[in-house]
Amino acid sequence: MASSDRHREEDVPSGRPRTWPSASLLGGLPPAERDRLLALGTEVRYPADRVLLRESDLTDFLLVLLAGVVKATRRTHDHRDALLAVRMGGDLVGEFAALDGRPRSATVTSCGQVTARVVSRAEFLDCLRREPRIAQAVNESIVTKLRVANDRRVDFTGCDTETRLARVIHQIAVSYGEPVGAGAVIHWPVTQPELATLSGAAEPTVHKALRRLREAGAVSTGYRSIKVESMALLDAIAFP
Repeated sequence: MASSDRHREEDVPSGRPRTWPSASLLGGLPPAERDRLLALGTEVRYPADRVLLRESDLTDFLLVLLAGVVKATRRTHDHRDALLAVRMGGDLVGEFAALDGRPRSATVTSCGQVTARVVSRAEFLDCLRREPRIAQAVNESIVTKLRVANDRRVDFTGCDTETRLARVIHQIAVSYGEPVGAGAVIHWPVTQPELATLSGAAEPTVHKALRRLREAGAVSTGYRSIKVESMALLDAIAFP
């Protein structure tokens, strides 16, 4: 979605107060700074399966996610969509292009209904100049994303598929899962091809590894969801 007209068609008023995970950008900001960041741009609601940002586009706005889940994908040389990351309410998406003005590095698609504030590059950069605490928080969130990407590359070296898959599910559950008893529920609709991309393995191999995790009692799967039955057990498998 590149044009401001399309944004305006779905403008919605601000809703009730929201809360976000403390590890997210919005959840970690002090209330005053968070309010100033949330005063930027316009609140927009997107339906499921809507492309919000498209790889290689020259648009430079960013999205402050208020609610919902999105996935970032990138086209591979053999024309597959590789899943790079998942983001949820409290996170920023599109900030790379907003900061450097270069083409989009990934496609971002809504996984269910998403509410966000659409912020122009000029407004965002002006905010960072005026608000050093917000600028610091944005820098830290970008560094965290890069560290996670680097850790995944290093952690996967020499690991079998079951271990890699367990680490992927563990990281998603810790970052975005809803705690339930000794486990957590991952509500965003992750597919086996997407798990395969994140795990760096072929889809049939991931299918077998997921079955072994179910048989071990670490996870269970339902329609468009994954439940971690025991975070402790999943942790033991992911980090033996």
